[in-house]
Amino acid sequence: MPQPSTGFGEELRRRRLDAGLSLTALSGSVHYSKAQLSKVERGLKTPSRDLARLCDAALGAGGALLALLAPGTTDPPVDPAPGHVHEKDWIMQLSPDGPNTFQPVGRREVVGAGVASLMAWRSDSAGPASPATGARMLEASRSLFTQYRRLGQTVAPALLLPVLIAQTHTLRELSAHCDSGTRRHLLALGSRYAEYVGWLVQETGDEQAALWWTQRAVDLAAAGGDRALAGYALVRRALITLYRDDAEQTVALARRAQSGALPPRIRGLAAQREAQGHALAGDRRACLHALDRARALLALQEDGTGEPVIGTMHLPDPVGMVTGWCLVDLGRPREAGEELDRQLALVGEDAVRTQVRYGVRRALAYASAGEIDHACDLAAPLLDGVEVVGSATVTTDLRRLARALARHANHSSVRRLGPRLGTLSRPSTI
Repeated sequence: MPQPSTGFGEELRRRRLDAGLSLTALSGSVHYSKAQLSKVERGLKTPSRDLARLCDAALGAGGALLALLAPGTTDPPVDPAPGHVHEKDWIMQLSPDGPNTFQPVGRREVVGAGVASLMAWRSDSAGPASPATGARMLEASRSLFTQYRRLGQTVAPALLLPVLIAQTHTLRELSAHCDSGTRRHLLALGSRYAEYVGWLVQETGDEQAALWWTQRAVDLAAAGGDRALAGYALVRRALITLYRDDAEQTVALARRAQSGALPPRIRGLAAQREAQGHALAGDRRACLHALDRARALLALQEDGTGEPVIGTMHLPDPVGMVTGWCLVDLGRPREAGEELDRQLALVGEDAVRTQVRYGVRRALAYASAGEIDHACDLAAPLLDGVEVVGSATVTTDLRRLARALARHANHSSVRRLGPRLGTLSRPSTI
């Protein structure tokens, strides 16, 4: 645990006095108790990052208070897996009682383990696939991918991952038997499957496996002549650093993905991620500039490639939703709640994962703004969805919500919601 910081407390007190605010006035602004603020100022209590965000915004510190927080635990670096795919075999173990496993291995290891003797068939023994066969596989696989992404909004990742991995393998293998044009399209679609697998794996909480699958997506796309997906891989890596509260790395990775050589959509998604990184750092001006850049880039019309769209397909106004997301981290919870109200009204009811992800953040915004009963009313109907979609990333915000509400334990709405919220916000439930 980080040790109490006298540096943060002294700077907080100096800025509060310069602003002409009493402890009581600051307490009313950030919705933390006067006693807790006093202990932070005297260096007796470590401020949470959420408290630091609110104080930073209330005192117009522009991220200076956030920068004084002691660094947290050091996480492994977010580096991509090796760029060349050496493994030839993928093994999945599907268990009837729930847990399933996946592992890439060398062919020699498979034979040595005796796995090949259980049930084996060779795709390379088939002759070349006809153009019609490749075209039918493309059409069917694209249609399936759309359906799988819709299913991903309403089921836990573990239920979809086996079939998505198998489909990625099928596209990879079939591409070896097709003409060059069809091969390129099969590999491009396979890269979209692999990228989606990486996202769902991150939803299970396995960051390193998510990075591995994102690199597989880059490799498949590159094999089909598409180098642009490597840029989007940086955006995905920045999502991992975002959930680690690493503002510097998030911004750095997102900026690398905004090369002028990349398609506008990838640069637009990267600008959104950059904005989220600036919000973590408390830099409102840089955040808003990045959001403006994202909106301009995402509005550009691109030539249709026929491949599934990169990034979310369930947000009518992604920049508007990310704006609401950023306002929470900028310590402006009331503005965040109002923006998220507008954006969530546009999201379809069948997009459960999206509703839950941004709905929990909206409840967090209102809890941070001191509207405890309203926050509980918003959170209560989301809990069934939280349990269904099994999202490690949603659980991150759910824990923040649980901590915010715990400061108001005497509220009847908090007492009703607390037990189930506490259970679902534990990492082990994902």
